[in-house]
Amino acid sequence: RALFAEYAAELADPEQRKLYEEEVTALERERGVEVRFVHPEGGYVLRTSQAGSRRCYINVCSNPHIGLPQANPEPGGHRWALPYSLAPGREELGRGGRRRWIYDVVFHPVSLRLAARSSRFRRLLSDTALEAVERHCGVQLDRTNATVLRGIKYKGIPQAPIIRTPLPGAPLPPRDDDSPLPPF
Repeated sequence: RALFAEYAAELADPEQRKLYEEEVTALERERGVEVRFVHPEGGYVLRTSQAGSRRCYINVCSNPHIGLPQANPEPGGHRWALPYSLAPGREELGRGGRRRWIYDVVFHPVSLRLAARSSRFRRLLSDTALEAVERHCGVQLDRTNATVLRGIKYKGIPQAPIIRTPLPGAPLPPRDDDSPLPPF
């Protein structure tokens, strides 16, 4: 038990997390890949259900590594391009030991500022987040009963996914099936 407590304390230590990120960045650079950690900053949380029975939360977050939102004028309005990053869903335990699914959809901070000023843009951002989770995670969400949780900016334990981009001029290494790192 003492070893597990020591391990948990080490994982929660910001200095250890920084060292881990530096080591991963150096290892990936040797492989010819630039790595950026996307630390999500809480915006707001959508509560819904997955497959009609499982409680599900979608954290709509921000990070400056994500592209800026762009409005393209069209007849009758604008068409918005909202770049986002989506981490794989994770299952966590909630109150009373109930399991819940949590997804992080990360937008640029400008997107969340626009959503704070306009309810229509907030609806657009929420619909984009719901659609992203459905499309990329292969789940069916209850969109009609999706609600914004007031006063909560983030649900669960934050995790920092990685954005990998090949370095210019660096040859891609051959795929090693024994590698512990996921492919591009």
